[in-house]
Amino acid sequence: HHPDSSRRSRAPRGGCGRRLGGPLTRRCPATPSRRGKGCAGRGAATCGGAGTGCGAHACPRSPSLGRRRREAAEEEVDETPQEKKLRLAKLYLEQLRQYGESRPAVGAGTPAGRPRALTPALMRYGRGRGSPAHIPLSLQVQPPDPASIRVLRGHQLPVTCLVISPDDRFIFSASKDGSLIKCKCFFGATPGWEVESGKRLCVVPGGKKGTEEKHMGHASHVLCMAISSDGKYLATGDRNKLIMIWDTVTCKRLHIFTGHRDAVSGLSFRKGTHQLYSASHDRCVKVWNVAENAYVETLFGHQDVVTGLDSLSRECCVTAGGRDGTVRLWKIPEESQLVFYGHQGSIDCIQLINEEHMVSGADDGSVALWGLTKKKPLALARQAHGMQDAQGLQQPYWISAVAALRNSDLLATGSHSASVKFWKCGEGFRKLEPLWDIPLVGFVNSLKFSAAGDFLVAGIGQEHRLGRWWRVKEAKNSICIIPLKGRAAAPSPEAPDSS
Repeated sequence: HHPDSSRRSRAPRGGCGRRLGGPLTRRCPATPSRRGKGCAGRGAATCGGAGTGCGAHACPRSPSLGRRRREAAEEEVDETPQEKKLRLAKLYLEQLRQYGESRPAVGAGTPAGRPRALTPALMRYGRGRGSPAHIPLSLQVQPPDPASIRVLRGHQLPVTCLVISPDDRFIFSASKDGSLIKCKCFFGATPGWEVESGKRLCVVPGGKKGTEEKHMGHASHVLCMAISSDGKYLATGDRNKLIMIWDTVTCKRLHIFTGHRDAVSGLSFRKGTHQLYSASHDRCVKVWNVAENAYVETLFGHQDVVTGLDSLSRECCVTAGGRDGTVRLWKIPEESQLVFYGHQGSIDCIQLINEEHMVSGADDGSVALWGLTKKKPLALARQAHGMQDAQGLQQPYWISAVAALRNSDLLATGSHSASVKFWKCGEGFRKLEPLWDIPLVGFVNSLKFSAAGDFLVAGIGQEHRLGRWWRVKEAKNSICIIPLKGRAAAPSPEAPDSS
């Protein structure tokens, strides 16, 4: 059972089987469509055969098209996305079976011959389906020691966003002052932090408003950032509607994407690719190809500013829709979106846990755990960070950041309640169980787990990343690194007593 989906209105098909455009998607005319070549020429909108200008490829109705190509084209048109998935799954399983049968028996003297290779399409399908199983890491991690938290300073104004490089060696952070900082961050072979840990390797200062043409960096608040899974590209988005692409090694700006009509509030690279998704206060999501410096398409659906975005390996992304009260899953190939309801306030942050589950936080103080096949939350923790007395009124602490250790049951949430909270996803992702609180003073505007799960990084500021509703004067604009240690293994009952 799937949630209610707000499908884009389908445009009629031309004679060549291509969709002739629709109100909810715009593609760049210079960018090839992922579904093949489209109709070209003045008459492509009607695609009526001879004299219509359908020059990009021959129409199935054209008498010059061979029988084999006509049948292939008709089969491609008739096959729905669900049928294509089922067909690919069957082929993938069949080739895996052949791979197993072709392997020699253990101990055979002859070298193993290579079985028939999987096709690229099936390899991509297998990678999308082959994510690691759910790992209950919450039971293997000790409550962090507050004394072991390392604080890194450098930004003059509140830290708004940060990312960790895929190899866990570097942290990139950005701030309301427009600056970007790259610093070293990794554990040594011996316990504790290395001497060079926390060293600033690169600083791109922020510029003043109006100096965008001359200044290499941002000239307004940086609200979001993302790093590609190969660690090659860094993307940053600001209040001035700009997306900047950086080389992560040299910190040199490579390109600027323009196109959003309001502040860029969310960025995410699709895992294993250089495809970039961006979300904005203009209520739309855009898709970019960073390697080719190209715009791909725009997705519409949200009725309010989009405040957060995330993605993994599949060709889809999830977004938090602010005060429209929805979380949305955008299925790019199917040109559809699934809409989820559950929070009562503005949904300000979201992150995928794995390919099937995600977590979100809202300014009504709630943290929601979602399954992508249910339109309502699987679990909802109300007033997750407690209540505050704001101008004589009792209201929940806003949830300003969420983080998930990928493919595990360990979560973290942040607010301005003077603590970061750790959570466990219990009972098959149907329950949220609080674990520990780590004291941190200030607005927790960003949270990220390292890929190995051995530390959590928090971006702290005196103000919320999206506004200035409150100010925590005693807070320090900084990055806090929280080490996570594993529990000591329990002695085996069969082992002799070493004492």
